[in-house]
Amino acid sequence: MNERILIVDDEADIAKLMQATLQREGYQNIDIAYSLEQGWHAFTRYQPDLVLLDVMLPDGEGYELCKKIRTVSHIPILFMSAKTEELDKILGLAIGGDDYISKPFSPKEVAFRVKAHLRRSRYLQIPETTVTEQPPLTVGPFEINSDRTEITRNGEVLDLTVKELGLLVQFLTNPNRILSKETLFERVWDEAFFGSDNTVMVHIRRLREKIEQDPSQPQYLITVKGLGYKFMLPK
Repeated sequence: MNERILIVDDEADIAKLMQATLQREGYQNIDIAYSLEQGWHAFTRYQPDLVLLDVMLPDGEGYELCKKIRTVSHIPILFMSAKTEELDKILGLAIGGDDYISKPFSPKEVAFRVKAHLRRSRYLQIPETTVTEQPPLTVGPFEINSDRTEITRNGEVLDLTVKELGLLVQFLTNPNRILSKETLFERVWDEAFFGSDNTVMVHIRRLREKIEQDPSQPQYLITVKGLGYKFMLPK
C-alpha cells in the first residue's frame, strides 16, 4: 500500500508496536515522531495521508498539532490517548480529529480504524479518470462539484474536513429526508455503528458552525428528535 502514515507518540514502545502492526497490514511508508516539534517537521516533510496522534506529548498537547495541520490539510487524524473522559474525546473531535482511540488499545483495532479512514479518504479523492463523472449538484445555495471532493456555498468553497464533507454530501444528496445517526456513521465512517452518538453529534455541530448563520438555531441542518437529522432549505 502506498499511503504514508505518520505516528506522533513519545512512548517509543507504542510507536514501534503500531509501526510493526501496520507494516504487517501492508503499510510500508510509516514515519515516527516523538514530540509536537518533530511531528510538525515530519508532517511538512513527508506529507502523510493519515496521522496517528498522541494527546500528551513532551512539549505540549497533540490538540495543538491537530489544529496546525487542519489549517493546511484535511487528512484523517486519529487521536490516541490515555485520557478517557468524554470531554477529552469531544474536544479531540471538535478541533478537527476524525477518531479518538483510548489507551490501552488493541493494535489490530487501531490498524482496522486506519484502514477504514484511509479507504474513506481514497473514496473522496478518486481521480476523475477512474470514475464516471457526475454533473455538479446544486441544492439551494450549495453546490457539490462533479467528483464530490468540494462543496461551495454561494460560489465560495467551504473549508471542510473529510468527515464534514462526507456528511454534507449525504445531506445534500438526500434533501428533506431524515438520516439517522446510524445511517450517517455507516456511510461516512464506513464502519458498523457501535453507539458512536457523540462522534456524529460533534461533527454535526462543527458542520453547522460552517454552514449556518446561527448554529444554535439552524436553518438547514435540523435535528429530528429521536430520529436523526434532516437537511432542509429555508422557505
